[in-house]
Amino acid sequence: MITKENKIDIVKKYSKKSGDTGSPQVQVALLTERIKSISSHLKENKKDYATQTGLLNLVGQRRRLLDYLKKKDLTAYGTLVKQLDLRK
Repeated sequence: MITKENKIDIVKKYSKKSGDTGSPQVQVALLTERIKSISSHLKENKKDYATQTGLLNLVGQRRRLLDYLKKKDLTAYGTLVKQLDLRK
């Protein structure tokens, strides 16, 4: 689960300026943290299919945001993927 303090830290780390919560970088970072949290939940609860569906929706949303960022700003995309360790 993402705590309020954890969310604030993520927003500070990935925002372009103060109070920037809507940029694709911040949204992708927050989604990644939620995906990690839900993935660990699903490792313990293998038959929680409702959560599994929600996880797939979050992964799709993150994928769309990353595609948008790649199209708009390739350097920001590259640094974000490196920072979040998304591509192996």
